[in-house]
Amino acid sequence: MIKTGIIGGSGYTGGELIRILLNHPEADIDFIYSTTRAGKLVSSAHQDLLGLTDLKFTGEVNPKVDLVFLCLGHGNSTKFLEENNFAANTRIIDLSNDFRLQKDNALSKKVFIYGLPELNREEIKKSENIANPGCFATAIQLALLPLAKAELLPNDVHINAVTGSTGAGVGLSSTSHFSWRNNNVSWYKPFTHQHLGEIGESLDSFGNPIGKLFFLPNRGNFTRGILATAYTKFEGSLDEAKKKYSTFYSNAVFTHISEEPIHLKQVVNTNQCHIHLHKHQDQLLITSAIDNLIKGASGQAVQNMNLMFGFDESLGLRLKAGVF
Repeated sequence: MIKTGIIGGSGYTGGELIRILLNHPEADIDFIYSTTRAGKLVSSAHQDLLGLTDLKFTGEVNPKVDLVFLCLGHGNSTKFLEENNFAANTRIIDLSNDFRLQKDNALSKKVFIYGLPELNREEIKKSENIANPGCFATAIQLALLPLAKAELLPNDVHINAVTGSTGAGVGLSSTSHFSWRNNNVSWYKPFTHQHLGEIGESLDSFGNPIGKLFFLPNRGNFTRGILATAYTKFEGSLDEAKKKYSTFYSNAVFTHISEEPIHLKQVVNTNQCHIHLHKHQDQLLITSAIDNLIKGASGQAVQNMNLMFGFDESLGLRLKAGVF
């Protein structure tokens, strides 16, 4: 059993992480740190855990745990690590965007490996610190990586993706309030979303020409999940595209190619990514679907933990979607 600590356990990603780790056969939660809820039962924040755990939030950390998950707001992980020292053998998985980009990682005292298993599995196995990918970034990268590797992404790519309200975090804002979000859809940060940086770095990692990425993110009137569509010029046949994707993901535990059009209910509450390919004239349409809180955050973090500690990659993550 490895001992784990969670920093920032009262939010959506912290809650999902607690749920997964409580049922993980090789991980024990040593502490759950929260500055706002110290001393309170975890089930006071995550009411679905009532009766499943007696754990309480704490305002203190154990610096000797085997692994720390940082579930903090963007920009806060760097500050937290500067103010708190952990043992030399304590590994870190950061779920914010503080260390995802190479330029940010270069400024850190620690080396963080980008934690997308479908891209960096072998590096993750040997790493001490992981920068967990963003949710939009996960869905979009998994949709495009096979083309990038095969030198088939030199043309512009147009991406449209819609995410659930949990992607905005647990704190209320004008666009996450029920009265605004319900029966409503809108775009935000058109062509400038912060996840474009990490997407670009991953696609460029193969050293092949990559066209411009035009990304339009949307807020959906549902709670969780991301459905992303991307299309680009593609001269080959649909069968050729399917072979490229099947080969690229032949060893992927959680990413699967569907012959049928996909929808969100297939992946919500799971660590799965489902992908569908469609050809129209000279355009290849790639659709991907993930749960933004699991494969897009906490589930992928546990997937990375499994790889780091030599466990089966899917351990504790064989979760079933509720499609009805």
